[in-house]
Amino acid sequence: MRRLDVVVFVNGLPLALIELKNAVDEDATVWSAFQQVQTYKAELPSLFDFNSALVISDGVEARIGTLTAGREWFKPWRTISGEALAPVFVPEIQVMIEGVFHKQRLLQLIRDFIVFEESGPGLLAKKMAGYHQFHAVNTALTETVRATDAGDRRIGVVWHTQGSGKSLTMAFYAGRVIRETAMKNPTVVILTDRNDLDDQLFGTFSRCQDLLRQPPVQAESRDDLRANLAVDAGGVVFTTIQKFLPEKKATATRCYLIAAILS
Repeated sequence: MRRLDVVVFVNGLPLALIELKNAVDEDATVWSAFQQVQTYKAELPSLFDFNSALVISDGVEARIGTLTAGREWFKPWRTISGEALAPVFVPEIQVMIEGVFHKQRLLQLIRDFIVFEESGPGLLAKKMAGYHQFHAVNTALTETVRATDAGDRRIGVVWHTQGSGKSLTMAFYAGRVIRETAMKNPTVVILTDRNDLDDQLFGTFSRCQDLLRQPPVQAESRDDLRANLAVDAGGVVFTTIQKFLPEKKATATRCYLIAAILS
């Protein structure tokens, strides 16, 4: 018999599991909770049929991950509202509960910030946005709507560090923009300065096409780019900046949104 600590139900579906260890037990750590979850996965597999998020905690530290994530991919959630990092004296489990399990944020996280990618032949890995990706994308969406509605049409820049998940952040952002009714089904152009980077991002977006509600396309030439952009609305188009170099008698092509990634 297994007694679970906390199961989060949404409309009767067990979408999240929180495994807690006693903070006064010197032998208990956040990774003891991680191992307990692995036991649940082996003994109670049906419990995870609808699972979207796993939280582990020793009462002080707290980590969030997905069903397929190894321990290195269980990460802290360092902010509640996204406006600033939580003070260091606030327990991580409190930040996790208030930051992730706010009703609106939890539903957004499940709907717009979880994707599946191949991790091997016939294997899928479930990947969830980190707190920095979640709040950066939502802020960028707000600025996108503002800039395209009555602003100067310049949205801004999202700065990343190496290994922070740039490709998936772009995919999450594209999915949010496409779903936003105020954007009226925009055409999204992903612009890079190298063919290898173009191929890499195109591969990531292709694996996330359910999030994008459409398969992306990769322009093979200037003429192909022009043809892909000759639509009234919709589409996710990959191209390199070189294809925008001026040509004689070239006609301008309009699109709604360009995300540029330059090395």
